[in-house]
Amino acid sequence: MTSTTPYTHPATGAGLQLQGIDAFSEAVSSAFVPLQVSTSAPDRFRAHLRSRGAAGIEVIEIDARRHLVERTPGLVQRGGAPRFKVSVQLEGSCLLVQSDREAVLAAGDVAVYDTSRPYSMAFDDDFRALILMFPHSLIGLPPEQVREVTATRFDGAHGVGAVVAPFLAHMAEQLERVAEPARARLSSHALDLVTTLVCSELDVRSSADARQRALLARIHEHIEARLADPTLSPVSIAAAHHVSTRHLHALFRAEGATVAAWIKQRRLERCRRDLTDPAQVGLPVAAIGARWGFSDPAHFSHAYKGAYGEPPSRARGSAQRG
Repeated sequence: MTSTTPYTHPATGAGLQLQGIDAFSEAVSSAFVPLQVSTSAPDRFRAHLRSRGAAGIEVIEIDARRHLVERTPGLVQRGGAPRFKVSVQLEGSCLLVQSDREAVLAAGDVAVYDTSRPYSMAFDDDFRALILMFPHSLIGLPPEQVREVTATRFDGAHGVGAVVAPFLAHMAEQLERVAEPARARLSSHALDLVTTLVCSELDVRSSADARQRALLARIHEHIEARLADPTLSPVSIAAAHHVSTRHLHALFRAEGATVAAWIKQRRLERCRRDLTDPAQVGLPVAAIGARWGFSDPAHFSHAYKGAYGEPPSRARGSAQRG
């Protein structure tokens, strides 16, 4: 049995009381965008919804039992205006998944997600949440930038999140008591704070990326200065830069390379330069390989031929003919 009746809830005020998962699914799909909702106990499901809006922002409070919400690829393909949703977890917890990212939200935490892409939200117990929904065009950032931080947990107890979450919660409580144009100004401030929240995370990531790039540049310089050292290895490089070998490998993997392959490539490039230099024709091929860290002549010859399609002696012959 499902039903929808007016009610007054002590935490959320006037709104809708919903009995059964079908009534809830219909209500949230109408309030937000088409969604697929399921629960392990559909007949015992209960929920309370309170909705209001201002200046293009829809504000919905949900007080419900455990369930799973999914915005499937099929539902996304049905179209509709793309919107961002901001969730403030007021009570209970939630697992938000979008774009291969997961965010576990506890009471007070905030997260952003995008209705133009599939997502899911799993509530394992009774909860209360505040949802703000608005068109992409209302936020002061390109949608591509906002999507970089969707399904990211913003801590409601520290940093910018500790400012944004209480403001959104208090605004939602008082919005119906505020007359225009103050309501519109509050909504504008809410969007500004959401923009600031997203920018704060983008700045952190940008700073982290800059630090990683600077570290990688120092590592490259370190390798260049020690190519002649046959003991040069990921372990020695990591130790010299006070990072783990795992982190070192991750830095190179992000660049589409491996530490060993990078060292080998740079050594072979140095060898080829010397082998084709007429001024060094008197230096044996094996000596040039050893100069750049190839202590085994057979290994050097094999590596060189694999990289350039000819043995190092042929490159030496070209230098002599020149």
